[in-house]
Amino acid sequence: MLGLGIICSPALAEKKPKPQTLYHSLAQAAPELNPLALKSALSAMQCAVANGAGQARHLAVIDYSQPSTARRLWIFDLRQKKLVLRDLVAHGQNSGENFATQFSNRLGSYQSSLGLFRTQESYQGTHGYSLRMDGLEPGFNDLARDRAIVIHAADYVNPLWSVRQGRIGRSQGCPAVRPQVARQVIDKLKGGQFMFSWYPDPGWLKRSAYLNCQPQQVASILATSGS
Repeated sequence: MLGLGIICSPALAEKKPKPQTLYHSLAQAAPELNPLALKSALSAMQCAVANGAGQARHLAVIDYSQPSTARRLWIFDLRQKKLVLRDLVAHGQNSGENFATQFSNRLGSYQSSLGLFRTQESYQGTHGYSLRMDGLEPGFNDLARDRAIVIHAADYVNPLWSVRQGRIGRSQGCPAVRPQVARQVIDKLKGGQFMFSWYPDPGWLKRSAYLNCQPQQVASILATSGS
């Protein structure tokens, strides 16, 4: 009986492994994504959800610290905690050459914007099947709809361009994607998913209401945006 007691002792019983956090699961699925970009995306999204935003099935992360020639767009399934797509994405023509270094929320800037976005309706436009989205960060991306910043297909998002000129083509500020994956990207992201564009910009890192999670401000923003 003593031996049986020792074998069955709770202290010596095999411990069950703890379930992985969402971050660790997604980090394992996307080892080449900057950990800070992923942590920031999840923190911003979780701050939004905690303060009034609806849950989402998918999260897209763009890491603008990587060159345009890299596959710097990741789309995750948050329920299954897995990566569903990784591909190229363009930045605005006034944001930089192969590397984006300048970002803006201004009309006519032709620059990309940083921060947390909420995707909205798909539509047929000048670039074919496209996706509108609303920026959730005042001063950084909240003019996205006014600027017609949308996800759309573009022939210049092509790795062959990098052979000729050292970068893929650039947009007027839209996160344009390859025509071959555009429908998949849009179908995964339409209808209230989250998209997060990251770059180590000191002003944005310091003032973002989501990265620094300011509940009252975030709740007010979300109430106004209807997200």
